[in-house]
Amino acid sequence: MKRTHHCNELRPEHIGQTVTLAGWVHSRRDLGGLIFIDIRDREGRTQTVFDPSALPKDLFDRAASLRSECVIAAAGKVRRRPEGTNNPKIATGEIEVAVTELELLNYADVLPFAVDDPEIASKVNEELRLKYRYLDIRRPEMLRNLRLRSKVATATRVFFDEQGFMEVETPILFKSTPEGAREFLVPNRREPGTVYALPQSPQQFKQILMVAGVEKYYQLARCFRDEDQRADRQLEFTQIDLEMSFIEREDLYTLIEGLLKRVWKVALGMDIETPFKRLSFVEAMNRYGMDKPDARFEMELVDMTEDFRNSAFKVFSGAVQAGGVVKALNARGLAGATQGQIETMTDYAKSFGAKGLAYIKVEGGEWKSPIVKFFSETERAALQSKLKIEEGDLILFAADQWLNACEILGRIRLYCADVLSAQGKLNIDPRRFDFLWVVDFPLLSFDKEQNRWYSSHHPFTAPVAEDIPLLTTDPKKVRGQHYDIVVNGWELGGGSIRIHQRDVQKTIFEQILQIPPDIAQARFGYMLEAFRYGAPPHGGIALGFDRLIAILCGTQSIRDVIAFPKTAKGADLMTEAPAPVEPKQLRELHLELRIPRKEG
Repeated sequence: MKRTHHCNELRPEHIGQTVTLAGWVHSRRDLGGLIFIDIRDREGRTQTVFDPSALPKDLFDRAASLRSECVIAAAGKVRRRPEGTNNPKIATGEIEVAVTELELLNYADVLPFAVDDPEIASKVNEELRLKYRYLDIRRPEMLRNLRLRSKVATATRVFFDEQGFMEVETPILFKSTPEGAREFLVPNRREPGTVYALPQSPQQFKQILMVAGVEKYYQLARCFRDEDQRADRQLEFTQIDLEMSFIEREDLYTLIEGLLKRVWKVALGMDIETPFKRLSFVEAMNRYGMDKPDARFEMELVDMTEDFRNSAFKVFSGAVQAGGVVKALNARGLAGATQGQIETMTDYAKSFGAKGLAYIKVEGGEWKSPIVKFFSETERAALQSKLKIEEGDLILFAADQWLNACEILGRIRLYCADVLSAQGKLNIDPRRFDFLWVVDFPLLSFDKEQNRWYSSHHPFTAPVAEDIPLLTTDPKKVRGQHYDIVVNGWELGGGSIRIHQRDVQKTIFEQILQIPPDIAQARFGYMLEAFRYGAPPHGGIALGFDRLIAILCGTQSIRDVIAFPKTAKGADLMTEAPAPVEPKQLRELHLELRIPRKEG
């Protein structure tokens, strides 16, 4: 029995036709002597009817013996559903198929969890879903996610082809260049004692492609990082990777805005406005407390440094005298925060090294806080003027070095938004997408423990041209030509204009990052060599494809948009990977594993 239509195809215009459907038993209902079976495939589902008065007894009995998720083929005539029985929830809800033939293709045991009820399936423990991922993927919600992922991948390829890009695959077996995240290593059997590394990104290869004259490169690249897992991180992930020659930052912004405009139209049928707004790193931190701000709601940070420079409240004035700042945040309508909520915010502050959290509750016309008694009338007036304080507000403070103070209130800002949203006091439209570019990051950051500079982005990022002389005199003032694309508080991707001059790259490696010449040569010698033979100016970006799809699907976890993801511990529960290997395999690789003893 070869199927003639999929299970989301039949409409009133098919009435009278004899059709064959194939799929899974979505549900079976015995009503008034009739058996109704919804057959489901990846496209949807169709109701079929088994009438004992019109069927041989053995066929009807076979239908009665079916359970959910059995695989069947059924043939019969399309007819209109009886009046009053239409199902508007499914596209085939006006018709049904009166079955005359039935074939059982495969019987299904009782499932470990239901896949036919969205409410039940959504409450199933995630580990159980991952162990039986092939069942989990049968759920319409998961199939929708994977279908959308496929559509966006196709739209991406079509867009870049239209823009004159070449899709070029880069190697999965690479060399170890231990900068950034920990790498996965692959022992080399052919030359004992040597290893490959799985690439954290195609960064070096795409720059080499620019030297090679490809000019416009892209790929949906697989990348690997041996990191601790979070909901938005996986050991292996996919990114939209691209690089272009002879461009400036503005060219890249225009290209990516065009890509995202196309993707949102294809995936959601939405027109997004371009160009996106731009925020410098400093402005983003000053206003929102983070470099991937959610700009859909206000609640911005306010600088109170000069107002409290000579304050009698020594926590504030002391921070300013130590070269720090005083920042404040008005969480409107949150004066009724519980003690537990205040403690959570305090814990956020302490996680950044603060000793505590200063705050004021505005209730009953009073400013309630032990710190208020230290404020002068001028300081109170400045707070009132800058924060527009009203009854029911909660004022939160951070007094610390600039970056730390911003980050403390930035994290608390998001927590306050979550609380206010749960209380119905802050309405954030889930169908609203606020895109922005964050630009002009510092090129370098300083590691006090190791007493050295390190790259804020990566060591191939070009400094702003006029800042190059500052590399050896005042590195902290050097701006990098890198940029992040952000939407609704999520970083979709980041990139930069690259260094294409061999001498500048060498200076960054050896003088600024303090990578010894022999180490720089061993890790990046081929790149420095390539730059000797005419490297064009170039730049690029990588967008997190999994995160992009999760945003489009409206899910918080990228595990919901990856067919076979790992758990938070890096395990594949379905295949039980990672797993031990045979001693023979280790001997062939000239490896010996030393398993640490478990304590206790």
